[in-house]
Amino acid sequence: MAVNAVRRRHEWHMGRVVMCAALIVTASGCSTTVAGTATPESASKAISVTGMSDPTLDRPLPAALLLPPERFHASYHAVTLPPSAVAQAAPDLAGIPIGAKVEPPGCLPLPQNYGPEGTAMAVGTSADGGATISVEVVVPAPELPELRKHLGECGEVDVTHRGVTSTVTTVAAPNPLPPIGGVRTLAYTRTVTSGQPGHELIQSMETRGAQLGDARILVTYMTFDDRDVDRDALDIAFHDAVVYAFGG
Repeated sequence: MAVNAVRRRHEWHMGRVVMCAALIVTASGCSTTVAGTATPESASKAISVTGMSDPTLDRPLPAALLLPPERFHASYHAVTLPPSAVAQAAPDLAGIPIGAKVEPPGCLPLPQNYGPEGTAMAVGTSADGGATISVEVVVPAPELPELRKHLGECGEVDVTHRGVTSTVTTVAAPNPLPPIGGVRTLAYTRTVTSGQPGHELIQSMETRGAQLGDARILVTYMTFDDRDVDRDALDIAFHDAVVYAFGG
């Protein structure tokens, strides 16, 4: 039973994105609305740098800041995820699905609005379907030092969700150079290990993050096999995503 549950987890990760890509292209399935695809590049992308405390802030929707699929690396076929898929895919990048129990108990992900007014995502899938690059925009997001502190305190988390147990291990990496001035950055690697010995499934991720004001960009490379991280594509996606969102 546990092995089957783990396999279903793998199928969702790598199969759902591919399925949504096909359905979005044919304008059916996944959702009738694809967040951000109709946003022209000339749309206002002004970012507040005064933080989250002022409820009168005129902030853009995350979709307005999201890197368009056509700007992804040519080796990755990309789509903008519909809101229903974002609500599942974004928590999954943390390795902790909504409703999961964690140990230590204070290591649930930081609060985040996964609806279209709080989160937008685009995902590119490699030609062989074995790896993805995700661009996630979160508005508003807590201060970057708060995220850094949380990641440091929750370097190893045991997770239980729907009968599947897993261990999420997060390790800080050197901060990437900011693609533009005024942006703060961070980076980390993450593995999610589940299943029984001999039947383990390992989800490996490498993430680059950038924040300006209360808007955050997270770019993540993810795979379930032992291939090397495609850092060229990851670095390009990070640079392009940050410049698109914050470059004016």
